[in-house]
Amino acid sequence: MTPPARVLVGEAARTVAELKHESDGEILVQGSSDLIRSLQEAELVDEYRLLVFPVVLGQGKRLFREGTAAAGLRLTGSATTDAGVVHVTYAWAGKPLLGSVA
Repeated sequence: MTPPARVLVGEAARTVAELKHESDGEILVQGSSDLIRSLQEAELVDEYRLLVFPVVLGQGKRLFREGTAAAGLRLTGSATTDAGVVHVTYAWAGKPLLGSVA
């Protein structure tokens, strides 16, 4: 059984850090780019689950805005739907390792 949702109050990064410390379950954030940015800056994001749609819009909100702290990511899963939507999962891997694409 899924526990009920809980409304968090206070400064986002501090509140989520406290929740992470006291919980052994997953904390999911869906659709809030402003909250994600606060959590990124505090290095509180353990995993990204991204959906990439086969559409070019030309502009939109950036998940990783200018000034975002560099982070290494490790691919932990990927799948493609019949409609061409790619679902990728990346785990946070600490500071980035720079090298080739091979």
